Amino acid sequence: MGAVGTYHLLALLAFVPWFYSTSGAVLAFVGIYVYGACGMNLCYHRLLTHRSFKCPLWLEHAFAILAVWCVEDTPARWVATHRMHHHRSDERPDPHSPLVNFFWSHMGWLFLENTDLGRQVAYDRYARDILRDGFYRFIERHVVWITLIQSVIYYAIGFLIALALGRSLMAAVQFGASIWLWGVVVRTVVVWHITWSVNSLSHVFGYQNYDTGDHSRNNVLVAILASGEGWHNNHHAEPSCACNQRHWWEIDLTYLLLRLFVLVGLAWDVQLPTRRPGA
Repeated sequence: MGAVGTYHLLALLAFVPWFYSTSGAVLAFVGIYVYGACGMNLCYHRLLTHRSFKCPLWLEHAFAILAVWCVEDTPARWVATHRMHHHRSDERPDPHSPLVNFFWSHMGWLFLENTDLGRQVAYDRYARDILRDGFYRFIERHVVWITLIQSVIYYAIGFLIALALGRSLMAAVQFGASIWLWGVVVRTVVVWHITWSVNSLSHVFGYQNYDTGDHSRNNVLVAILASGEGWHNNHHAEPSCACNQRHWWEIDLTYLLLRLFVLVGLAWDVQLPTRRPGA
């Protein structure tokens, strides 16, 4: 996972004043929710992995691009890994169980080859349905270029906006660099750690509403950071449910976003909870 090290090193440029702009910082902050909630939570997790709702194919594909731009692997690979996690949660074959150690569950598993996650083996068992769609097969072949084009777009937009506002060439170069660094690199690294915290913190710290036979926990901090994904024990109790909220205080912002899409006719067949806490 060379991208993990590269992005973390590049993110250190955020401490260099030349790379800072308020616009870039705002883009990073907003992007954490847009890319995290729409891309990772709604698309990769609740839609593609668990099929907890339906939406137009064009919207699904748009969400998938947002998820790919989070640089957490292709749709088929991510789905296969997560389905394997649910199939063998907190058992030895679980790709990222904290039973190994906390660092392993958070990100260590990314750095060692897992033969069970070999693309052909994992895809055949856990992601065959994803690869029936030619769009996702295209992403498999061109994911590097699809990822890189994001940086080009962000930099170009920042550069051109600065020129349009009458700034000098060097000022445009600096503004474009700040938009790229904060809007792409910093945002990506933050989304990574928020996503990974569901695998780590939410399998170690928190409370359980259900006896799921694994170590999944409802973690308030992760739920806030990950827009509802931290209600992880609720999710493990009913993986195909689109809503992770069971008590009034367990706010699931991703589900609230999904309800907005339902209201405007862009989502339907939403799977709701059927088990009461403690049942």
